[in-house]
Amino acid sequence: MCKVLRILVLAQTLGVCAVALTACGQKGPLVHPQDPLSVDRATLLQTLIPRFQSEAPQPQTPPATKP
Repeated sequence: MCKVLRILVLAQTLGVCAVALTACGQKGPLVHPQDPLSVDRATLLQTLIPRFQSEAPQPQTPPATKP
C-alpha cells in the first residue's frame, strides 16, 4: 500500500511540474505597451480597485497673472 501511495504522489508531483513548466503556452518576453494609445488605460490595480488613485504627482500649472 505504501508503494502505491508513493507512486501516486510522485505521478501527481510530476504532473504539476509539467503543467507549471509549460507556462500556458506563452512564448517570448512580457512586453508592456509603449504606444500613445496605452497612456490613458487603467492599470491592473486601478481595474481591481476603482477608487484607487495614482500616487504620481500631477503637474501643476502656475496661476494665471494679470498683465
